[in-house]
Amino acid sequence: MIAPGHAEPARRRGLADEVADRLREGIFAGVYEPGRQLREVELSAALDVSRGPVREALRLLEREGLVRCSWHRGATVTTLSPADIVELDSLRGALEELAVREAVRNATDDDLAAVAAAAEAMRRAPDPREVARHDIAFHDAVFAASHHRRLVEAWQGIRNQVHLFLLTRIARGTEGYLDAVPDEHRDLAALLRARDAAAALPRFAEHRARAFDVLTAEG
Repeated sequence: MIAPGHAEPARRRGLADEVADRLREGIFAGVYEPGRQLREVELSAALDVSRGPVREALRLLEREGLVRCSWHRGATVTTLSPADIVELDSLRGALEELAVREAVRNATDDDLAAVAAAAEAMRRAPDPREVARHDIAFHDAVFAASHHRRLVEAWQGIRNQVHLFLLTRIARGTEGYLDAVPDEHRDLAALLRARDAAAALPRFAEHRARAFDVLTAEG
């Protein structure tokens, strides 16, 4: 029991967190594709840990939306449904609109430099999956530039699902992707640097719509 006036001691980052990091990285790298079953016995052998930390790691990833667990199939990497795609796109849009407005008003020069650097890193990415990583880093930088703590926390709650959203978009086809997407982000960074919310907001919306249209196209 904790005595009144005394805080609980800090807990060290545990083995389950490390396992979750490995599995999350495997999902983003394409080692574990959407729909892939994640069996505790196989993962514990591959990662050289007991099943306990694997089970806890899968629960952590389930809370992030990267894994789904059911009694008859066990754990599987999340496959985004049409409803998931619509909900993620609409929620991301609402959060990002506020982030752009706040970043235009509150961003420091260093913040804007970080946004521009993330956009530039996309131009050097060797493959679409790496572009997606830098894409997420770009939007991390935009939210950080807002200096709105609760908004950043809300973004953190969906960012890994948005990463999965981008990877799902890539799986639909990558023609022109390596050329177009870095250029789009460079233009978005320039609009933020100009602190032009009226121009930036529709361009961010157009950027989101391109990925959404790919994911919702028939056939």
